[in-house]
Amino acid sequence: MEWKDWWVTFSVVFCVLQNCGLAEDLPPPCDSQIYCTGDILHHVQLAKIFDDDKHFVDMSLKDTPARIIKKFKGLVLSPPKGIVAVEKIIEFVNTSFHHPGIELSQWDPPDWHESPELLSHIADSDLRKWAMDLNDLWKSLGRKINEDVREQPDRYSQIYVPNPIIVPGGRFREFYYWDSYWVINGLLLSGMSDTARGMIENFLYLVKWYGIIPNGGRIYYLRRSQPPFLTLMMDSYMTNQKNLTFLRDNIHLLAKEYDFWMQNRSASVTLDGKSYTLNRYYVPVGGPRPESYSDDYELAENLTAEAKQSFYSEIKAAAESGWDFSSRWFYGSTGTLLDTKTNFVIPVDLNSILCRVERTMAKFYTELDMPEEASKFSSALKQRLDAVQAVLWDKELGVWLDFYMGDNSRNPNFYPSNLAPLWASCYTDTGVVDKAVSYLEESKALSYKNGIPTSLNHSGQQWDFPNGWPPLQHMVIEGLAQTQSTKAQEIAFKLAQKWVKVNYDAYKKYKAMFEKYDVEGEGKPGGGGEYEVQLGFGWSNGVIMQLLHRYGSQLSNSAICTSFTWTVFTLPILIITLWV
Repeated sequence: MEWKDWWVTFSVVFCVLQNCGLAEDLPPPCDSQIYCTGDILHHVQLAKIFDDDKHFVDMSLKDTPARIIKKFKGLVLSPPKGIVAVEKIIEFVNTSFHHPGIELSQWDPPDWHESPELLSHIADSDLRKWAMDLNDLWKSLGRKINEDVREQPDRYSQIYVPNPIIVPGGRFREFYYWDSYWVINGLLLSGMSDTARGMIENFLYLVKWYGIIPNGGRIYYLRRSQPPFLTLMMDSYMTNQKNLTFLRDNIHLLAKEYDFWMQNRSASVTLDGKSYTLNRYYVPVGGPRPESYSDDYELAENLTAEAKQSFYSEIKAAAESGWDFSSRWFYGSTGTLLDTKTNFVIPVDLNSILCRVERTMAKFYTELDMPEEASKFSSALKQRLDAVQAVLWDKELGVWLDFYMGDNSRNPNFYPSNLAPLWASCYTDTGVVDKAVSYLEESKALSYKNGIPTSLNHSGQQWDFPNGWPPLQHMVIEGLAQTQSTKAQEIAFKLAQKWVKVNYDAYKKYKAMFEKYDVEGEGKPGGGGEYEVQLGFGWSNGVIMQLLHRYGSQLSNSAICTSFTWTVFTLPILIITLWV
């Protein structure tokens, strides 16, 4: 059976088995026989001529796809047939492809300001200087997609969008979906509303043409998305600019993206005789991820044909979650990626995000004087509030937990995402706030020097201990800070101090911002996972700017740096003095 035939068969069968239904507006598959499937991808990636599989699928073609495919077939058909020497593959790649990055040009945002208003909110001179450096980083992360990508799209894996972008940094040369929420918030605080609007317009453009915002700006990401933050990006922009015309012109595309998640990423859960509709990450698409082809292929090598395709689907759903990868998705006995069962999980954070989306959409439609649509989203919000409390709330632990549909159980392990309903205000009983705060205190997650760990499990995966990730820190801090609980607000400030400190210390040491940080020890970047820690870094900059904006009048470099020193050195001396 040809791969494309197998892919279609698998998608349909998998959907039927999962009772997911086939929506009419599924995003188009990537049909590239170079970047998404086919012999070239298979042979080149398994030859491992690059340290990172993403390098190859980000290269652009020197000729038409048809000629390059024909050229490669000549290698495969030459003796010994079906076997291609690594030296031949290297020669083929060097003569057929350009190095990654030529499709992008460095771009200096014209609305960049040397001294944005944000700086006036920062009392400490060292932190203010650091914020100026972070503001400068926007220029180094600005990119414009070259017109040749629009004119000859089949020669690139890059997806064309009309406006310039801010990339995360490092190996992430293209835009990424949920990263951009914190990037856009940082841009708005830097007074760069035009750049922020341009990025939002790019995402609206993708919804219009593809019906989905892909994981990132590459065609090999087209069948999976990431946490749905587009409506919340628009909310940030509207708070900053209050442009009702822009909102009115694009509200239908926000609704279209919401419909994609409800039609293609929803699941029904029945508890105590009542059914609830909630959402999950779900990618019913077989085959290894092109950007990590050899890793996926080798992991699944000893599985049966059916189990391989199921594994590939699960691993892509984990990538759609943004948590790629984490023991959070493991349900099995091996404690490895082979236990990944993301398709079967109802995640707390995804449903919290959609809860906030529904509330925001109801607000938008009310502001646009469209009561019927506003009522629809108000009703959807009410249903979700009921479902989140019924399915995800755990009375014994006093917090929300991921729900595993495989055996109708909740995952009792600690993840910062367990607190996402506080960030989304996705609850009706304010009594849950104190319970959730008590849960956080009892979890030991607050005991680490540099922030909240992504889990308490040492799995070696990057979305596990000891890594702390910017978006998770911010969601927890913002969630606690916006409650009416004094204790929650105090914890939020202490967490902000910790996170600013580890970012600041690492910046002083390395002169760089990183995508993740180690919550233990001195300020240093995180590790683990499929690739080396990346610097840049879009969402790290945005989160720090938001924390400095919220707490800039309270934070000081001396307080951040001396709090630990006082505890370790001064306290023992004081105790000895009192004893004597």
